[in-house]
Amino acid sequence: MSVSAPAAATPETAQPGWSLVIHGGAGILERSRVSPETDAAVRVALDRALAAGSDVLRQGGSAMDAVQAAIIVLEDDPNFNAGHGAVYTYEGTNELDAAIMDGTDRKAGAIARAHNTRNPILLARKVMEESPHVLLSGEGADRFSAEMGLVQVDNSYFGTPERKRQLEELKAKKVGWFDVDLKYGTVGAVARDTHGNVAAGTSTGGLTGKRYGRIGDSPLIGAGTYADDRSCAISATGAGEFFIRVGVAHEICTRIRMKAEARAEFLAQEAERGGTTLDAASQARLLASSLSAEEVQAIADAVIGEMGALGGSGGIIYLTPWGHKGYSFDTPGMFRGMASSDGARSVAIYGDE
Repeated sequence: MSVSAPAAATPETAQPGWSLVIHGGAGILERSRVSPETDAAVRVALDRALAAGSDVLRQGGSAMDAVQAAIIVLEDDPNFNAGHGAVYTYEGTNELDAAIMDGTDRKAGAIARAHNTRNPILLARKVMEESPHVLLSGEGADRFSAEMGLVQVDNSYFGTPERKRQLEELKAKKVGWFDVDLKYGTVGAVARDTHGNVAAGTSTGGLTGKRYGRIGDSPLIGAGTYADDRSCAISATGAGEFFIRVGVAHEICTRIRMKAEARAEFLAQEAERGGTTLDAASQARLLASSLSAEEVQAIADAVIGEMGALGGSGGIIYLTPWGHKGYSFDTPGMFRGMASSDGARSVAIYGDE
Protein backbone atom coordinates (compact mmCIF):
# COMPACT_ATOMS: atom_id res chain seq x y z
CA MET A 1 0.00 0.00 0.00
CA SER A 2 1.45 3.36 -0.95
CA VAL A 3 1.03 6.13 1.58
CA SER A 4 1.22 9.80 0.73
CA ALA A 5 3.46 12.16 2.67
CA PRO A 6 1.84 13.27 5.94
CA ALA A 7 -0.22 16.42 5.63
CA ALA A 8 -0.42 18.89 8.47
CA ALA A 9 -1.54 22.35 9.39
CA THR A 10 1.13 25.00 9.76
CA PRO A 11 2.51 24.29 13.25
CA GLU A 12 1.74 26.91 15.87
CA THR A 13 4.39 28.45 18.07
CA ALA A 14 4.28 28.01 21.82
CA GLN A 15 2.08 30.56 23.57
CA PRO A 16 0.45 31.19 26.95
CA GLY A 17 -3.26 30.66 27.59
CA TRP A 18 -5.43 27.75 26.57
CA SER A 19 -5.72 25.68 23.38
CA LEU A 20 -8.03 23.03 21.95
CA VAL A 21 -7.64 20.73 18.94
CA ILE A 22 -10.31 18.26 17.74
CA HIS A 23 -10.81 15.69 15.01
CA GLY A 24 -13.72 13.77 13.55
CA GLY A 25 -11.82 11.09 11.67
CA ALA A 26 -9.45 10.77 8.73
CA GLY A 27 -9.77 8.89 5.47
CA ILE A 28 -10.58 9.22 1.80
CA LEU A 29 -11.99 12.70 2.23
CA GLU A 30 -11.78 14.45 -1.14
CA ARG A 31 -13.98 17.22 -2.48
CA SER A 32 -15.28 14.93 -5.23
CA ARG A 33 -16.39 12.36 -2.63
CA VAL A 34 -17.94 14.62 0.00
CA SER A 35 -21.33 16.14 -0.80
CA PRO A 36 -21.84 19.87 -0.21
CA GLU A 37 -24.46 19.00 2.41
CA THR A 38 -22.08 16.72 4.35
CA ASP A 39 -19.26 19.24 4.03
CA ALA A 40 -21.42 21.97 5.54
CA ALA A 41 -22.89 19.76 8.28
CA VAL A 42 -19.49 18.50 9.38
CA ARG A 43 -18.04 22.01 9.57
CA VAL A 44 -20.97 23.17 11.70
CA ALA A 45 -20.54 20.19 14.04
CA LEU A 46 -16.80 20.74 14.38
CA ASP A 47 -17.39 24.40 15.16
CA ARG A 48 -19.97 23.49 17.82
CA ALA A 49 -17.51 21.06 19.41
CA LEU A 50 -14.83 23.75 19.45
CA ALA A 51 -17.29 26.17 21.04
CA ALA A 52 -18.21 23.67 23.77
CA GLY A 53 -14.61 22.93 24.69
CA SER A 54 -13.54 26.56 24.38
CA ASP A 55 -16.29 27.70 26.75
CA VAL A 56 -14.87 25.40 29.43
CA LEU A 57 -11.31 26.62 28.95
CA ARG A 58 -12.28 30.29 28.68
CA GLN A 59 -13.90 30.07 32.12
CA GLY A 60 -10.76 28.57 33.63
CA GLY A 61 -11.95 24.96 33.45
CA SER A 62 -9.69 21.94 33.22
CA ALA A 63 -8.33 20.36 30.07
CA MET A 64 -10.17 17.16 31.04
CA ASP A 65 -13.53 18.93 31.18
CA ALA A 66 -12.87 20.65 27.85
CA VAL A 67 -11.98 17.38 26.12
CA GLN A 68 -15.12 15.77 27.49
CA ALA A 69 -17.35 18.67 26.42
CA ALA A 70 -16.02 18.72 22.86
CA ILE A 71 -16.30 14.95 22.41
CA ILE A 72 -19.88 14.81 23.70
CA VAL A 73 -20.92 17.20 20.90
CA LEU A 74 -19.31 14.93 18.32
CA GLU A 75 -20.74 11.76 19.88
CA ASP A 76 -24.24 13.23 19.60
CA ASP A 77 -23.81 14.12 15.90
CA PRO A 78 -24.65 11.34 13.39
CA ASN A 79 -22.03 12.58 10.91
CA PHE A 80 -19.31 10.91 12.96
CA ASN A 81 -18.52 7.32 13.85
CA ALA A 82 -18.95 7.68 17.60
CA GLY A 83 -22.02 7.55 19.83
CA HIS A 84 -25.10 8.29 17.71
CA GLY A 85 -23.78 7.52 14.24
CA ALA A 86 -21.48 4.65 15.19
CA VAL A 87 -20.89 2.02 12.52
CA TYR A 88 -22.36 -1.49 12.69
CA THR A 89 -20.55 -4.69 13.47
CA TYR A 90 -20.90 -7.57 11.02
CA GLU A 91 -23.71 -8.92 13.18
CA GLY A 92 -25.64 -5.66 12.96
CA THR A 93 -25.05 -4.25 16.44
CA ASN A 94 -23.10 -1.22 17.64
CA GLU A 95 -20.09 -1.55 19.94
CA LEU A 96 -18.54 1.60 21.39
CA ASP A 97 -14.94 2.27 22.43
CA ALA A 98 -13.59 5.36 24.22
CA ALA A 99 -10.69 6.58 26.32
CA ILE A 100 -9.70 9.69 28.25
CA MET A 101 -6.40 10.62 29.91
CA ASP A 102 -5.22 13.38 32.24
CA GLY A 103 -1.69 14.62 31.62
CA THR A 104 -1.21 15.91 35.16
CA ASP A 105 -0.89 12.45 36.74
CA ARG A 106 -1.39 10.18 33.72
CA LYS A 107 -4.57 8.75 35.14
CA ALA A 108 -6.67 7.18 32.41
CA GLY A 109 -9.97 5.43 31.84
CA ALA A 110 -11.23 3.47 28.86
CA ILE A 111 -14.05 1.23 27.69
CA ALA A 112 -14.33 -1.21 24.81
CA ARG A 113 -17.36 -2.89 23.23
CA ALA A 114 -19.90 -1.01 25.35
CA HIS A 115 -23.50 -1.19 24.13
CA ASN A 116 -25.85 1.10 26.04
CA THR A 117 -24.11 4.24 27.32
CA ARG A 118 -25.37 7.28 25.40
CA ASN A 119 -22.02 9.08 25.66
CA PRO A 120 -19.13 6.60 25.85
CA ILE A 121 -16.60 9.28 26.79
CA LEU A 122 -18.50 9.80 30.07
CA LEU A 123 -18.16 6.10 30.83
CA ALA A 124 -14.42 6.20 30.12
CA ARG A 125 -14.07 9.05 32.59
CA LYS A 126 -16.10 7.18 35.22
CA VAL A 127 -13.73 4.23 34.84
CA MET A 128 -10.83 6.60 35.49
CA GLU A 129 -12.38 8.38 38.47
CA GLU A 130 -14.58 5.76 40.11
CA SER A 131 -12.76 2.46 39.61
CA PRO A 132 -9.27 1.07 40.25
CA HIS A 133 -9.06 -0.01 36.62
CA VAL A 134 -8.06 1.58 33.33
CA LEU A 135 -10.02 -0.48 30.78
CA LEU A 136 -13.41 -2.19 31.08
CA SER A 137 -15.08 -4.09 28.26
CA GLY A 138 -18.32 -5.60 27.07
CA GLU A 139 -20.94 -6.67 29.57
CA GLY A 140 -18.81 -5.54 32.49
CA ALA A 141 -18.51 -2.03 31.08
CA ASP A 142 -22.28 -1.96 30.55
CA ARG A 143 -22.97 -3.03 34.15
CA PHE A 144 -20.52 -0.49 35.52
CA SER A 145 -22.15 2.25 33.44
CA ALA A 146 -25.60 1.47 34.82
CA GLU A 147 -24.26 1.35 38.39
CA MET A 148 -22.66 4.77 37.87
CA GLY A 149 -26.02 6.23 36.84
CA LEU A 150 -25.02 7.23 33.31
CA VAL A 151 -27.78 7.68 30.73
CA GLN A 152 -28.63 4.32 29.16
CA VAL A 153 -30.13 3.86 25.70
CA ASP A 154 -31.22 0.94 23.58
CA ASN A 155 -28.42 -0.21 21.29
CA SER A 156 -30.52 0.82 18.30
CA TYR A 157 -29.99 4.48 19.29
CA PHE A 158 -26.45 4.46 17.93
CA GLY A 159 -27.17 3.26 14.41
CA THR A 160 -28.46 5.35 11.52
CA PRO A 161 -29.89 4.43 8.09
CA GLU A 162 -26.64 5.52 6.43
CA ARG A 163 -24.57 3.27 8.71
CA LYS A 164 -26.93 0.38 7.97
CA ARG A 165 -26.51 1.01 4.25
CA GLN A 166 -22.72 0.94 4.64
CA LEU A 167 -22.91 -2.44 6.35
CA GLU A 168 -25.18 -3.88 3.67
CA GLU A 169 -22.84 -2.57 0.98
CA LEU A 170 -19.89 -4.19 2.73
CA LYS A 171 -21.65 -7.56 2.95
CA ALA A 172 -22.72 -7.39 -0.69
CA LYS A 173 -19.10 -6.88 -1.79
CA LYS A 174 -17.92 -9.86 0.28
CA VAL A 175 -14.50 -8.25 0.61
CA GLY A 176 -13.26 -9.83 3.82
CA TRP A 177 -12.66 -8.78 7.40
CA PHE A 178 -14.13 -5.28 7.41
CA ASP A 179 -14.68 -2.13 5.38
CA VAL A 180 -11.70 -1.98 3.00
CA ASP A 181 -12.49 1.67 2.19
CA LEU A 182 -11.74 2.47 5.84
CA LYS A 183 -14.16 5.36 6.23
CA TYR A 184 -12.72 6.50 9.54
CA GLY A 185 -15.00 8.67 11.65
CA THR A 186 -13.46 8.35 15.08
CA VAL A 187 -13.67 11.56 17.13
CA GLY A 188 -11.15 13.02 19.52
CA ALA A 189 -9.97 16.09 21.35
CA VAL A 190 -6.82 17.35 23.07
CA ALA A 191 -6.78 20.41 25.31
CA ARG A 192 -4.36 22.61 27.24
CA ASP A 193 -5.86 24.64 30.08
CA THR A 194 -4.69 27.92 31.60
CA HIS A 195 -2.60 26.00 34.13
CA GLY A 196 -0.60 24.39 31.34
CA ASN A 197 -2.09 20.92 31.89
CA VAL A 198 -3.03 18.74 28.93
CA ALA A 199 -5.61 16.01 28.41
CA ALA A 200 -6.73 13.74 25.57
CA GLY A 201 -9.85 11.79 24.68
CA THR A 202 -11.02 9.57 21.83
CA SER A 203 -14.35 7.90 21.01
CA THR A 204 -15.34 5.53 18.20
CA GLY A 205 -17.64 2.86 16.88
CA GLY A 206 -14.70 1.09 15.27
CA LEU A 207 -14.80 -0.27 11.73
CA THR A 208 -17.86 -1.13 9.67
CA GLY A 209 -18.31 -4.90 9.67
CA LYS A 210 -15.84 -5.59 12.48
CA ARG A 211 -16.10 -9.15 13.81
CA TYR A 212 -15.04 -11.44 16.65
CA GLY A 213 -15.00 -8.70 19.26
CA ARG A 214 -12.38 -6.63 17.43
CA ILE A 215 -11.01 -3.67 19.41
CA GLY A 216 -8.98 -0.92 17.77
CA ASP A 217 -6.51 1.63 19.06
CA SER A 218 -8.91 4.27 20.39
CA PRO A 219 -9.43 2.77 23.89
CA LEU A 220 -5.85 1.57 24.20
CA ILE A 221 -3.75 4.00 26.21
CA GLY A 222 -0.55 4.69 24.30
CA ALA A 223 -1.90 3.59 20.94
CA GLY A 224 -4.78 5.91 20.06
CA THR A 225 -4.92 8.10 23.17
CA TYR A 226 -2.24 9.52 25.46
CA ALA A 227 -1.56 12.62 27.58
CA ASP A 228 1.48 13.61 29.62
CA ASP A 229 2.24 17.08 31.00
CA ARG A 230 5.92 16.38 30.35
CA SER A 231 5.41 16.14 26.60
CA CYS A 232 2.12 16.09 24.73
CA ALA A 233 -1.53 15.06 24.38
CA ILE A 234 -2.49 12.89 21.39
CA SER A 235 -5.73 11.54 19.91
CA ALA A 236 -5.57 9.31 16.84
CA THR A 237 -7.83 8.09 14.06
CA GLY A 238 -7.14 5.54 11.37
CA ALA A 239 -6.16 1.93 10.84
CA GLY A 240 -6.19 0.89 14.47
CA GLU A 241 -4.18 -2.30 14.08
CA PHE A 242 -1.20 -0.29 12.82
CA PHE A 243 -1.52 2.42 15.46
CA ILE A 244 -1.45 -0.36 18.07
CA ARG A 245 1.65 -1.99 16.59
CA VAL A 246 3.56 1.29 16.56
CA GLY A 247 2.11 2.63 19.82
CA VAL A 248 1.68 5.87 17.93
CA ALA A 249 0.35 8.15 20.69
CA HIS A 250 2.95 7.13 23.26
CA GLU A 251 5.75 7.07 20.69
CA ILE A 252 5.13 10.68 19.70
CA CYS A 253 4.92 11.81 23.33
CA THR A 254 8.09 9.95 24.29
CA ARG A 255 10.11 11.41 21.43
CA ILE A 256 8.97 14.92 22.29
CA ARG A 257 9.77 14.47 26.00
CA MET A 258 13.19 12.93 25.42
CA LYS A 259 14.23 15.58 22.92
CA ALA A 260 12.93 18.47 25.04
CA GLU A 261 14.60 17.20 28.20
CA ALA A 262 17.90 16.53 26.45
CA ARG A 263 17.88 19.97 24.85
CA ALA A 264 17.00 21.70 28.13
CA GLU A 265 19.71 19.81 30.00
CA PHE A 266 22.30 20.81 27.42
CA LEU A 267 21.27 24.47 27.62
CA ALA A 268 21.32 24.38 31.43
CA GLN A 269 24.85 22.94 31.39
CA GLU A 270 25.89 25.66 28.99
CA ALA A 271 24.47 28.27 31.37
CA GLU A 272 26.33 26.73 34.32
CA ARG A 273 29.57 26.76 32.38
CA GLY A 274 28.95 30.45 31.85
CA GLY A 275 28.61 30.95 35.60
CA THR A 276 24.79 30.97 35.83
CA THR A 277 22.93 28.58 38.14
CA LEU A 278 19.30 28.13 37.10
CA ASP A 279 16.54 27.93 39.71
CA ALA A 280 13.51 25.65 39.27
CA ALA A 281 11.43 28.33 37.56
CA SER A 282 14.20 29.08 35.08
CA GLN A 283 14.64 25.39 34.35
CA ALA A 284 10.91 25.08 33.66
CA ARG A 285 11.01 28.03 31.28
CA LEU A 286 14.03 26.52 29.57
CA LEU A 287 12.21 23.23 29.06
CA ALA A 288 9.17 25.01 27.66
CA SER A 289 11.26 26.85 25.08
CA SER A 290 13.67 24.06 24.21
CA LEU A 291 11.70 22.74 21.20
CA SER A 292 10.39 24.73 18.27
CA ALA A 293 6.99 24.20 16.70
CA GLU A 294 8.72 22.82 13.60
CA GLU A 295 10.56 20.21 15.66
CA VAL A 296 7.35 19.03 17.33
CA GLN A 297 5.62 18.80 13.95
CA ALA A 298 8.55 16.84 12.53
CA ILE A 299 8.31 14.28 15.33
CA ALA A 300 4.58 13.78 14.73
CA ASP A 301 5.12 13.47 10.98
CA ALA A 302 7.94 10.96 11.44
CA VAL A 303 5.85 8.60 13.58
CA ILE A 304 2.88 8.81 11.21
CA GLY A 305 5.32 8.09 8.39
CA GLU A 306 6.63 5.00 10.18
CA MET A 307 3.10 3.75 10.75
CA GLY A 308 2.34 4.35 7.08
CA ALA A 309 5.42 2.43 5.99
CA LEU A 310 3.95 -0.64 7.69
CA GLY A 311 0.81 -0.30 5.57
CA GLY A 312 -1.49 1.71 7.81
CA SER A 313 -3.05 5.11 7.33
CA GLY A 314 -4.70 7.78 9.43
CA GLY A 315 -3.72 10.75 11.52
CA ILE A 316 -3.35 12.42 14.90
CA ILE A 317 -3.97 15.71 16.61
CA TYR A 318 -1.44 16.97 19.13
CA LEU A 319 -1.01 19.66 21.75
CA THR A 320 1.96 20.22 24.06
CA PRO A 321 1.89 21.79 27.53
CA TRP A 322 3.94 24.61 26.00
CA GLY A 323 1.30 25.51 23.43
CA HIS A 324 2.49 23.78 20.24
CA LYS A 325 -0.54 22.37 18.44
CA GLY A 326 -1.32 20.76 15.11
CA TYR A 327 -2.19 17.70 13.06
CA SER A 328 -0.37 15.03 11.11
CA PHE A 329 -2.14 12.68 8.68
CA ASP A 330 -1.33 10.68 5.56
CA THR A 331 -4.86 10.43 4.16
CA PRO A 332 -6.49 12.81 1.64
CA GLY A 333 -8.30 14.56 4.46
CA MET A 334 -9.22 14.67 8.12
CA PHE A 335 -12.17 16.34 9.83
CA ARG A 336 -10.40 18.71 12.21
CA GLY A 337 -10.41 22.03 14.03
CA MET A 338 -8.53 24.14 16.56
CA ALA A 339 -9.14 27.10 18.83
CA SER A 340 -7.08 29.07 21.33
CA SER A 341 -7.25 31.91 23.81
CA ASP A 342 -5.86 34.37 21.27
CA GLY A 343 -9.20 34.23 19.47
CA ALA A 344 -8.12 32.06 16.55
CA ARG A 345 -10.59 29.34 15.53
CA SER A 346 -10.66 27.19 12.39
CA VAL A 347 -12.13 24.01 10.97
CA ALA A 348 -10.98 22.02 7.96
CA ILE A 349 -11.63 18.80 6.05
CA TYR A 350 -9.28 18.40 3.09
CA GLY A 351 -5.53 17.98 2.99
CA ASP A 352 -4.94 21.23 1.12
CA GLU A 353 -6.70 23.41 3.72
